[in-house]
This record gives sequence, C-alpha cells and structure tokens, in this order.
Amino acid sequence: MTETRRVWLFGDHVDTDAIIPACHLYSSDPAQLASHCMEGIDAGFASAVQPGDVMVAGDNFGCGSSREHAPLAIKAAGIRYVVANGFARIFYRNAINIGLPVIVCPEAVAAAAAGQRWEVDLESGVVRNLTLDTQTVFEPFPPFMMELLRAGGLTAHTRNRIEAGDLPLRRNGT
Repeated sequence: MTETRRVWLFGDHVDTDAIIPACHLYSSDPAQLASHCMEGIDAGFASAVQPGDVMVAGDNFGCGSSREHAPLAIKAAGIRYVVANGFARIFYRNAINIGLPVIVCPEAVAAAAAGQRWEVDLESGVVRNLTLDTQTVFEPFPPFMMELLRAGGLTAHTRNRIEAGDLPLRRNGT
C-alpha cells in the first residue's frame, strides 16, 4: 500500500468538534459529514481536499467527545491516512474500527509542511517525504489490525468473515 499523497497540516489538540461541529451531527451520512469536515479550523478544507490526501497533526488529535462521526468525516472527505504525534484513545479506536489508518510518527510530523508530497507504506511502516527526500519509520500495525484496515473497518471485516464461513452467525442463542 504505497501511494503518493498531499499533506494537510493541523496543530495540537484538534478536538472532535473542530473535526465535525456538533451542529452537523443530525446526520450519519458520510457525504454530508465530509462536506463539513474540519470547517471549525479550515473552512475551505472540505472543498479542496483530494481523495487520498494525508492529514498530519500534532499531539492529542481527536480529543474531546467520543463521537464516531469525526473519523468517519475525515475518511469520507477523502483522507487516506492521519499521521500525528499522538491520538486521543477513543478517536484512535474509532478510526481503526471504520478503516481509517491512524499512524503515530512524531519524526515525520516534525518535518511536515502543508502541501508536501508523501508516500505512506503501511505494510513496512515507512513515511517517505518526497518533498524533502527523507523517510521515517513508524511501528507497523499488527496483522489483525491490518486485516481490519484492508477490509475497510470492523463491520466490513466481520461481514466478510461471516460470508466466508469463518465466523458462524448465531441467532437466538444457537
């Protein structure tokens, strides 16, 4: 999974209300959420982001409420990866559960600037900053998390396993 992507840079302590303001939580439609993604910080983000771009942030990204809408809005907006110094715990779990790769890589963040071109290789755990001609290593995801990400999230992974007969569907306690 190596792809060249454009960087969008955000700061520390970006909370879920900045990612998707509470006034837009009347919907769980991904396209509707995407149209308001990051509007609390960058009003032009949703209309300018391109599919596959990379979001880069500082410390404690996704802090605040535990709303699942925040990583869903980011993914639906077209962001392929979020790279940060660190993530709020519940945001991190929600992101993985919906199939949005969230990568802790402070060294890459330290050299990041908006508009740079990056390649991210989830399999080997490498971020290549093509603009600066540098590369940074991060801890690759364990195999079970890579399965979830490849499938598109926990729900899709579970559905695939049921359909393949790997996970029997039980009803009424049987």
